[in-house]
Amino acid sequence: MGAVTYPDSRVAEFINDRMIPVQMLYDAQPYASDYNVKWTPTIITLDQNGKEHHRIVGFLPPDEFIPGLLLGMAKVNFDRDKLDEAMADLEKIVNNYPKSGATPEAIYLRGVTQYKTTHSPEPLKEAFEQLRREYPASEWAKRATPYSLL
Repeated sequence: MGAVTYPDSRVAEFINDRMIPVQMLYDAQPYASDYNVKWTPTIITLDQNGKEHHRIVGFLPPDEFIPGLLLGMAKVNFDRDKLDEAMADLEKIVNNYPKSGATPEAIYLRGVTQYKTTHSPEPLKEAFEQLRREYPASEWAKRATPYSLL
């Protein structure tokens, strides 16, 4: 990550603008034990209280790393019922990084977020249909399968 991803200007700008980064050795105590870190790199998205919401384990190139960070931020906001903020980051992933490994989960979570906002089942069904059409082999397409019955 230090040779390819972190030096990328897009990654550096994203992290500096949107996050409070903390870097340490994978076996630094007590954090490695507290957060069950077993391999490097492990990137954990925490909220302001230190609660984990998302984890990336292993190397990712810049075009995968940024959507992975956005997904973590969206999950923080989703879990804290800040649905508009979550939706903004989910839309960025879906629209700007359609080939990312984070995109199927973002589509799924976007449908759930829209459902929670509108109480209409239609966004859930739309999420399933998009996942089935664009990411049929993803685990998120499988998880959304019950929405096909709506």
